[in-house]
Amino acid sequence: MKNIFVGNLNSDTKPDAIRSLFERLGAVRNLKLMTDRDTGHSRGFAFVEMRTAEAGQAIAALDGRTVDGQAIQVREGRPKLHRGAPSQRPSPMQ
Repeated sequence: MKNIFVGNLNSDTKPDAIRSLFERLGAVRNLKLMTDRDTGHSRGFAFVEMRTAEAGQAIAALDGRTVDGQAIQVREGRPKLHRGAPSQRPSPMQ
């Protein structure tokens, strides 16, 4: 499975529209439209999970495609970086 980043989405674009766009190129295992935790409004990007071979075809076919009036960015998703507090290891001076 491969994770695909979909960026520059119109704030009005719904998950069903994203899913139907990608399902033309293969089975979508998972889709997550990222929303603001306070307002619930779209943050303008999503992640789609597809089989590796289908994901490559989807990226090539959909990058730059206009959806709801905006050219979307479609590329391979990057691993999520841990954004927590710095580790609790002792400093070298101790």
